[in-house]
Amino acid sequence: MANLESVIDGKTEAATLALIVLIAEGHLLVEDVPGVGKTTLAKALATSVGCTVSRIQFTPDLLPSDVTGVSIYNQVDHAFEFKRGAVFANIVIADEINRASPKTQSALLECMEEGQVSLDGTTHPLDPPFIVVATQNPIEMEGTYALPEAQRDRFMARISMGYPDAAAELSMLHQRETTSPLDKLTAVVDKRQLGDMIQTARHVYVSRAVESYVVSIVQATRTHPEFRLGASPRGTLHLVRAAKVLAALNGREFVVPDDINELVVPVLAHRIVATRRAASDARGGGSQAIADALRAIVASTPVPLNRSRSA
Repeated sequence: MANLESVIDGKTEAATLALIVLIAEGHLLVEDVPGVGKTTLAKALATSVGCTVSRIQFTPDLLPSDVTGVSIYNQVDHAFEFKRGAVFANIVIADEINRASPKTQSALLECMEEGQVSLDGTTHPLDPPFIVVATQNPIEMEGTYALPEAQRDRFMARISMGYPDAAAELSMLHQRETTSPLDKLTAVVDKRQLGDMIQTARHVYVSRAVESYVVSIVQATRTHPEFRLGASPRGTLHLVRAAKVLAALNGREFVVPDDINELVVPVLAHRIVATRRAASDARGGGSQAIADALRAIVASTPVPLNRSRSA
């Protein structure tokens, strides 16, 4: 966290969510207008971990083979040889992912869900941990393609950077007058330590009552009158996995309802499609309508209480 915050000023919430997704072995989607630090956060997260890192700049002419790899005929051996694409790394930065065509975007679907690449009848596994940190500009901006629902659903969480406050922006001017903070950033966790953190988070306890609470919230999104498409079962799994990491970061070996409440919007909102009426009536568009409706669902869902007097 200290490493991330040395680069991203005044964005503790965004840095925390990025760390949660990393330890939960999920994929992170950072969406906001240009110039607010999306790529900087992705680079800082990747640099802070001693794993293999690759960066893909998504453009309209990028091909699926540029991402996954391609089979090339070797004239010496008289056989096809697989040349690995940029996706073969532990942390993949997919910069401006929605500037590529849907065909190229879909090249990541199998990688993100199954941790492998299938090409010419051969399956090539990706070395775990495998995490995609993607950035995208709002779809209203020129030259963007909206991510399909199936791909958005594979991201564990979506965050927005937002503009910095005056103090953070002033500090940024002084810190970056001559050099970039990324130049001084070094890895503070190696691959083995990250693996230990991942295993620790997996064993955080989730009670049946909290599991029922999560299912009640997700089920409510599928019947809400303002939602055309509710959260998927994958969203339920991602919400619990992220909550386990949040509990561990807070020094607990068990998940409480507050962990779920804190993560409902970043984990579920990007999976939901609002009705046209709800999107047009809400100030800020569909994203704001979905966030407001999710908070209302959380507020109306009965919270499980621990009635035990034991410690």
